[in-house]
Amino acid sequence: MAQENVRREAVIDLGTNTFNLLIAEVKDGELNIIYNDKLPVLLGMGGINRGVIVDSAMERAKDALQRFYSSCREYNVATITGIGTSALRAASNAQELVDYAKRELDFTLEIVSGEREAELIYKGVKLSYTFSSPGVIMDIGGGSTEFIGADRSGIQWATSLDIGVSRIFQQLDQPEEFTKEHIQKIRAFLDEKGGAYFKERKSDLLIGASGSFETLYEMVFLSEFPRTKKVVEIPFEQLVSALDWGMNSSLKERMDNTWIIPIRKKMLPIAAVKAKWVIEQLGVEQVCVSPYSLKEGVFSREI
Repeated sequence: MAQENVRREAVIDLGTNTFNLLIAEVKDGELNIIYNDKLPVLLGMGGINRGVIVDSAMERAKDALQRFYSSCREYNVATITGIGTSALRAASNAQELVDYAKRELDFTLEIVSGEREAELIYKGVKLSYTFSSPGVIMDIGGGSTEFIGADRSGIQWATSLDIGVSRIFQQLDQPEEFTKEHIQKIRAFLDEKGGAYFKERKSDLLIGASGSFETLYEMVFLSEFPRTKKVVEIPFEQLVSALDWGMNSSLKERMDNTWIIPIRKKMLPIAAVKAKWVIEQLGVEQVCVSPYSLKEGVFSREI
């Protein structure tokens, strides 16, 4: 019997801080990951709060897309899907990168709304968790952060808030050391942007969508995030201790911590404040991490 022809595809997630490439096949309802890569592009640095991609960031973005395109050719990818998120949503010159992707690399880059981004994140996380218990998904991004409340029947509510770590980092003039005053300003900003939204929302379970939550897992367990297709739990008290450490750590302490990837070392205190703030707002008692997020959500259309 002839072997079934399985189509190999790629998704590029153009995030505000990091670009992610996922090459995978879908066969018999299963996502088979062939290759993944990530690059610290810092697309929103220098311009996200002014609604522009600065020249240096645009060049880094083009270089990253060229590298990913080469990987896609090496792995014989049939189609490439590009998804642009917060930094590109806000940028007046985003079309330059859209045109570059089409003209030079022959793939379509779609800039999605915050609502669509949240939907794709949910679809990705759903591949790793059945929502046997209802929960809230949190995806900590550089430009925005998505929250999705879901249960067995699907999405119950969702929002995308412009409270990304890079956005806040630049508002604070990119501090190397975070003082108590910085922490208070971050919390006040979160209260202003999201406090009213979370006032009536509660959840025992928070599901972190890959990214920063994988780093938190590694900080707690002092080991790499496992290769898994299912959510994994972080012991709650140990997680809170890691968040407290992240908020109060010096830059040297973060630089010396081998479990924090380079692109997160400077901005980790912001992510830590955000995660703890959300835990307090929702009344969370359990935190799990999903290995999947937006890019896997794109593949879910075939599963």
